[in-house]
Amino acid sequence: MLEKTTRMNYLFDFYQALLTPKQRNYMEMYYLEDYSLGEISEVFDVSRQAVYDNIKRTEQMLESYEQKLHLYEKFQQRFELLKRLGEIISDDNDAQQLVNKIKELD
Repeated sequence: MLEKTTRMNYLFDFYQALLTPKQRNYMEMYYLEDYSLGEISEVFDVSRQAVYDNIKRTEQMLESYEQKLHLYEKFQQRFELLKRLGEIISDDNDAQQLVNKIKELD
């Protein structure tokens, strides 16, 4: 479950601009603020089922965006490459500082 939550948080970070305000609100509350379906349904005055359906549809949309654009996958690859590069050049202080600056960009 933690792995799915982490993945959804990353996908949400990358693709939230493509979601409607309602979808963003539901996803933020559910994944970032840890609201339950019942709590979200009370805030928006809708049924738990409506919240659940909206979140599931939004999750599918985020996965679809990732399949097409691969932003999260490329982020993970960049992270691993920078990690490996940092290990290789650990004795070169100038190069290590450059790697750290690149990491800060993400």
